Amino acid sequence: MTDTPGASEARAINVLLIVVDQWRADMMPGSPALPIDLPNIRRLMREGVTFRNHVTTAVPCGPARASLLTGLYLMNHRAVQNTVPLDARHFTLARALRAAGYDPALIGYTTTTPDPRTTPRRDPRFTVLGDLMEGFRSVGAFEPGMDGYFGWVAQKGYALPPNRTDIWLPEGEDAVPGATDRPARIPKELSDSAFFTERALSYLKGRDGKPWFLHLGYYRPHPPFVAPAPYHALVKPADVAAPIRAATPEREARQHPLLGFYLGSIAQSSFFQGASGLGVELDEAALRQMRATYCGMLAEIDDRLGEVFAHLDATRQWQDTLVIFTSDHGEQLGDHWLLGKIGYFDESFRIPLIVRDPRAEADVTRGRTLQAFTESIDVMPTILDWLGAEVPRAADGRSLLPLVEGRHPADWRDALTYEFDFRDVYYSHPEAALGLPMDHCSLAVIQDDEAKYVHFAGLPPLFFDLREDPHQFVDRAADPACAARVKDYAQRLLTHRMRHAERTLTHFRATPHGLEERRPAR
Repeated sequence: MTDTPGASEARAINVLLIVVDQWRADMMPGSPALPIDLPNIRRLMREGVTFRNHVTTAVPCGPARASLLTGLYLMNHRAVQNTVPLDARHFTLARALRAAGYDPALIGYTTTTPDPRTTPRRDPRFTVLGDLMEGFRSVGAFEPGMDGYFGWVAQKGYALPPNRTDIWLPEGEDAVPGATDRPARIPKELSDSAFFTERALSYLKGRDGKPWFLHLGYYRPHPPFVAPAPYHALVKPADVAAPIRAATPEREARQHPLLGFYLGSIAQSSFFQGASGLGVELDEAALRQMRATYCGMLAEIDDRLGEVFAHLDATRQWQDTLVIFTSDHGEQLGDHWLLGKIGYFDESFRIPLIVRDPRAEADVTRGRTLQAFTESIDVMPTILDWLGAEVPRAADGRSLLPLVEGRHPADWRDALTYEFDFRDVYYSHPEAALGLPMDHCSLAVIQDDEAKYVHFAGLPPLFFDLREDPHQFVDRAADPACAARVKDYAQRLLTHRMRHAERTLTHFRATPHGLEERRPAR
């Protein structure tokens, strides 16, 4: 029987940080967008608190995970794109946990590129998309090159094809790559979600009662969008919501040059193994099938999490474990004719966040959904605060524990902010297409319940009235009737960025009596 949260008199000592990949916020139990139930996610929602207005502060994977695991905005950690290095000086969650006496274990990946000043240029980590962030101890790595997973599959006796990623092709020799109602060739027992779960259980069963921190990463619902049986058939395409988009890609593209670039360049091959053509060429039927498959991928993760939760129940660790469930970023899923995690639309940035705090102090919010504006940079300070460890002065995020305990600080943020850097990387080249130098390829967003302002370093701004235009089709940045509001949001964004400028050492000062350290309010 599961212990009631908060019933244990002992101080909870374990942390389970679950980070899935590409799970958008509206695909949660109880949402009209999700036509199936996810009982284990629902359990977390029932026993914890759900944050409805939660965003990642950067996309795609690399920048998003850098912000999540440093507590820093993109403008401060500057790992601005996938494959761009993370400065070795940053005090990461893993380092902070080690300072607190924990040996932080990681399953999955962090999509981190090492600082080239700390290792030779021929280091093989510069030839892969991502590596392990320093400080974590890998107990089930996916990167580099997914070697750990494919080795596990082969060890299980499965004959890998010459192109080993072809396990994610649809089943059957006559299958056509693309959105499909067929299952993946790999069975569910050998899926990457099964691999991560087995590694998690192996780690947990080896702890022998010692306190632990586990970053449990799942690759899904990241593409390729194909699910193993029976998950491929759980949802019918007719039961998912239609994409929210303009009548044509051409009409959508008129909104902004950056949107036009992505509509003309996103390839289906990034989302379906072996596919060809552009993403905008997918018709509504294909997009509905893709969304149905995506829901099946969520269900597989939910089942696998149930195995982990059952072990924690059986060993009576559930009552002593802080559980945080979140994602690195969202997914467009055809909304605005886009696929992936790019640009400035909510679908890419809004992500789930559930905090299941077993302490009695959290009973007041158990099962509730909070509307407070929260950001991915808050996760690191929350974990450290919960463990009684010091939150780094440089951290841009704030601990969520006051909210979890039913207290809403008077100075809590009144808007969401996030960033996107779209400079050239090896798989995308917008600089020449847009006529911009590398360091002009960035945008920053501020939004609240009323409006959303998007500022570009080298392109025209955007402004959306969210009350009248919640899906952000009508840009009113140049509308004279909105001039005062545009100015207000632009000034708020500038103030926010100035207040969060890098501040690692700014609370120290020399005095006639020696070094003084100040402790300013957050």
